[in-house]
Amino acid sequence: MLGLGLAGLGYASVVERNWFRLRRFDVPVLERGQRPVRVLHLSDLHLTPGRTMLINWVRSLGALEPDLVVNTGDSIAHPEAVPSLLHALEPLLSRPGLFVYGSNDLYAPKPKNPARYLWRTSKNERRQHVPSLPWEELGAGMASEGWLDMNNTTARIKVGDLDVAVAGIHDSHISRDRYDLVAGPAPEDADLRLGVMHSPEPRNMTRFAADGYQLLLAGHTHGGQLCIPFYGALVTNCGIDRARVKGLSRHDSAWLHVSAGLGTSPYAPVRFACFPEATLLTLVPRR
Repeated sequence: MLGLGLAGLGYASVVERNWFRLRRFDVPVLERGQRPVRVLHLSDLHLTPGRTMLINWVRSLGALEPDLVVNTGDSIAHPEAVPSLLHALEPLLSRPGLFVYGSNDLYAPKPKNPARYLWRTSKNERRQHVPSLPWEELGAGMASEGWLDMNNTTARIKVGDLDVAVAGIHDSHISRDRYDLVAGPAPEDADLRLGVMHSPEPRNMTRFAADGYQLLLAGHTHGGQLCIPFYGALVTNCGIDRARVKGLSRHDSAWLHVSAGLGTSPYAPVRFACFPEATLLTLVPRR
């Protein structure tokens, strides 16, 4: 039994954690006659400078030549990780892009018992009041290449042939989301209305959908991270239900995509039955 346990731990920490996958979904969200566009959704890299395999895999995604890249946060997990992250993203930074922050872009991870997530979420548990990670450097690095900082703001962006209206919020998991700053009907003249957030909290997703945003993108959940085959995630670490912990689903009138993410906390470097992933969403006309 001990041998099986050690083998499982070795697989989860060495093999599956580095077995990166690209998932693909078609999302029928465009009007008839509009050309499909491809959105690359990245999330939860939790990057440290030594993650060479992850860095190289993310760099390889540049060959996809997506029309838009969306990064839904928790990009770094180390004070010196920003140069490594920008190196990983370098082949993608010439593409149109958007980003929001997650809590781990501001606050460095700390050793803790990961089993506590079985009975509670980590919402607002951080006792740090001053950010300990270089989140401003992180944001400036992406923004300097043209990516839009969508934390508690709105914007318009050209994506392929589409005029896209975007609303984004900061991380609700640390109570930095301010939906009231982006609230109101989404522009009806936009070809696509996109909502971006880190943590998929239903209260915010419901407001996005009510305001007319058609596609919502989030991360944070790690897909459950430690899952049971044929059962799925045990927990989501937020208010969303287990059935929608990752992948494409619906929320009210909107499509929702939750990324299972590419990384883990340095203090819980394991994944089981939940491969690290990025997602290529092809937006196509509705039938």
